[in-house]
Amino acid sequence: MSDALRAQPDACVHLTFDDGPDPEWTPQVLDVLAAAEMRATFFSIGRQAQRYPELIRRVSAAGHEIANHTFDHRHPWTMSARVARSQVRDGALALGDILGHSPRLYRSPHGRNRACMIEEAARCGEMPVGWDLSAVDWGPFGISRRIGARLRRIQPRDIVLMHDGRNRHNRPDQLLQALPAFLDELRLRRLHSMPLG
Repeated sequence: MSDALRAQPDACVHLTFDDGPDPEWTPQVLDVLAAAEMRATFFSIGRQAQRYPELIRRVSAAGHEIANHTFDHRHPWTMSARVARSQVRDGALALGDILGHSPRLYRSPHGRNRACMIEEAARCGEMPVGWDLSAVDWGPFGISRRIGARLRRIQPRDIVLMHDGRNRHNRPDQLLQALPAFLDELRLRRLHSMPLG
């Protein structure tokens, strides 16, 4: 994590949601965050943003940060450098066209960084962001009880990885069963969530 992000207040955590916007799950995540008065960062896929621009605008209007998660969410290691760079650039352009400003943050699909993609993100004015704690809200381990147990390990200033888009293997339905109790626990611990950036 960068020094700029580490400089955040000790009572702060950073909730992040990847792979949206999704017309079924993103609105539900937004409703849960609003009820808890928490704000987050949404790492959005450019193609999905083009399909559902009204959701991107809703996320932004609610005070959350929109960040670049590439255009198609292709695995970074399966592309030529030219295509990989275009994935970063096209994702930024898609989000910028909807928001009226360029995203400030970038996260690689699957957390797999490549130098050419990080370089392209920098050219787009984006800072790369990873995570400290994953909900593992996907695949066979993505069941609500286990998601909740993992989320309870959060520490101040952690960046937490979750998903608001299904994108084949994600299980936002299971995450949403665990999310309200997790946010309640944050409030009991006097932790609040701030967008990154």
